[in-house]
Amino acid sequence: MEQRATAESVRLEAVTKVYGTGKSAVHALRGVDLNLPHGSFTAVMGPSGSGKSTLLHCAAGLDRPTSGAVRLGDKDLSQLTEAQLTELRRTRVGFIFQAYNLIGSLTVAENITLPLRLANVKTDKAWLAEIVAQVGLSDRLKHKPSELSGGQQQRVAIARALITQPTVVFADEPTGALDTRTGHQVLELLRRMVDTLGQRVLMVTHDPVAASWADRVVFLADGALAGELERPSPDQVADRLTRLGEW
Repeated sequence: MEQRATAESVRLEAVTKVYGTGKSAVHALRGVDLNLPHGSFTAVMGPSGSGKSTLLHCAAGLDRPTSGAVRLGDKDLSQLTEAQLTELRRTRVGFIFQAYNLIGSLTVAENITLPLRLANVKTDKAWLAEIVAQVGLSDRLKHKPSELSGGQQQRVAIARALITQPTVVFADEPTGALDTRTGHQVLELLRRMVDTLGQRVLMVTHDPVAASWADRVVFLADGALAGELERPSPDQVADRLTRLGEW
């Protein structure tokens, strides 16, 4: 299968994020460096309040770092205007959330292609057919979200994230609302997107089993990087989390 995802670089350089000032200031991120290679699956884990969500939001251009740079190809996201960031998120970044965020009045096909319509871009029908086949929704395109299971709705969200052929896909607890079996299917699908389409995925999760599907698990503690594991087992992830003080 043709690899679609672009190979341009995605990286965070000495990213800090501080909320508030003076004695009430909260340092959510402290000088984080992170490279997301082409065709890679990276999971981010850490205790509650460690900076996981802030990292994802800064990396995706949803929030601006206090200092440092978030680079997507030749662009530093912190230097873009809000209009430029909106355009970049529509065309070069994919999002998968725990809550699916589908529009109930739209069909599956309309939900998937919504980012293209918002960006006023014509749908590549061959690419749409390929994605739909990959996520197993070829016979559900005319259905509404209310007619789908939770796992099927998450598959729609994954297809929507891929429709623009983005540089990177950000997944925020993508299996958090799913049962174990369905979550396994969604993770298997994300893994296949990386392996067959050359996609680049950054996933925030609290689940050691989910993290074990990644090529690399990066740990955060108090806003700073606290080590990483390559292709770990769920037990290895859980053990590292224990030593971070989460459990």
